[in-house]
Amino acid sequence: MLKRMFTKRIIGLIFLLLLLTCVTFYHTYKPLPKGVSYEGKEHQVEDVTFLYDLTYKKGNEMKTEKQIFERIYEVIEEAEELVVIDMFLFNGYYDQGESFPSISDELAQTLIEKKKKQPNIEMVFITDEINTTYGSHESEWLEALKAQGIKVIETDLTKLRDSNPLYSSVWRSFIQWFGQGGKGWIANPFGETAPSITARSYLKLFNVKANHRKVVATEKSVIVSSANPHDASGYHSNIAFEMKGNIIQDVVKSEKAVIDFSDPQPFPVLRKTVEDKGDIGVQLLTEGKIYEHVVHDITLAKKGDTVWMGMFYLADRKVIEALLQAANNGANVHLVLDPNANAFGQEKIGLPNRPVAAELVEESNGAIDVRWYNTTKEQYHPKTLYIKGKNQSTIISGSANFTKRNLDDLNLETNVKIVGPSSSEVMQEVNTYFNRLWKNEDATYTLPYEKYKDTTTPIKKVVYRIQKMLRFTTY
Repeated sequence: MLKRMFTKRIIGLIFLLLLLTCVTFYHTYKPLPKGVSYEGKEHQVEDVTFLYDLTYKKGNEMKTEKQIFERIYEVIEEAEELVVIDMFLFNGYYDQGESFPSISDELAQTLIEKKKKQPNIEMVFITDEINTTYGSHESEWLEALKAQGIKVIETDLTKLRDSNPLYSSVWRSFIQWFGQGGKGWIANPFGETAPSITARSYLKLFNVKANHRKVVATEKSVIVSSANPHDASGYHSNIAFEMKGNIIQDVVKSEKAVIDFSDPQPFPVLRKTVEDKGDIGVQLLTEGKIYEHVVHDITLAKKGDTVWMGMFYLADRKVIEALLQAANNGANVHLVLDPNANAFGQEKIGLPNRPVAAELVEESNGAIDVRWYNTTKEQYHPKTLYIKGKNQSTIISGSANFTKRNLDDLNLETNVKIVGPSSSEVMQEVNTYFNRLWKNEDATYTLPYEKYKDTTTPIKKVVYRIQKMLRFTTY
């Protein structure tokens, strides 16, 4: 009798392991939804507008320079036919007693007023489930948009490959069927002003997957950005680029793909707007196509080139190896990194950037230069690569951190690749931006590498490697 019970348990355990293995394998390697991991054509344009937000310390005073959302509001006002927005974080939640710019309110009100003035304009707002804390509650900002007839699409993250496969196989097999809604009773990770959430929403959060894009498109122009319309992110430093011309159609096409697998519905198709002309090439890249171009372009950097990177998270092994190869080829490599010291008021231990920076400096024998952005409570949040050549330069910038989760067809991400003469205005402006930060020209923007080179780095290296192996991390 005991032997029979033991045999049944072994069979049951084997069945369970086989089930989880099959679920893990399928959702790690399953086909991507149609239109995901998209590489647009290279379009020629005459100019590209460089936009940035910058928070920095000048003496004992904190200063801010804000360009990105001011221009986004103008772009919405200028639209006549279509507004398509895809934003990851869109809420005004934070802890009591804190004070941040009301970006979520301002963007929502800009869209609502535009719809009231032009009721026939097509307006679509695509976002991530994080703004309802994975189904625990409604979002007052999204509900306000819906009330005015603006289409709101919450991305169906289950259609994407799993970023955290060991956990997600259990969640998909046994937990997802119970849903996330109900009376919340757990403190919301967004802060004290956010509604309480259910345990089931927390369990969904642990899948660690996202529509991480930050895009605004109209029939007249498109802005590809690293900035979220999120109040608690209001002081983050960010970078964006505005473009006109036929790249707009590629952006709209890539956003329609998200609608098609999340909440299929009619969506306008833009006609070709202008003839491609100019000496600057712009190309839309999403998900894994960003990865291919980043690694390829860094690897080709050589003596006489300068590789600049402004990055919130740097962790991907192929990118790290490409940076080491570029330095070995004789390129000057300068990295401006966030020290990963805080996240919305919560202290962090410097992962992943500090152990990665230590590896790059050590493995390159000091040929790779690292400076840390001088953050306080805010983050240095750009995701920008700039390769300066003698005659031609390249920029790849947008929403994607240089991590496996952001580059390897897991999260949804949107970047733009810009290639043009090193003498062009946009290249000169980006070059000036990086030199300003590197040299601390008029304020204390960056700190030397030694500032965060501490005795715990070897331990952090081990933790970083374990997290990367198990993939139970946000990078």
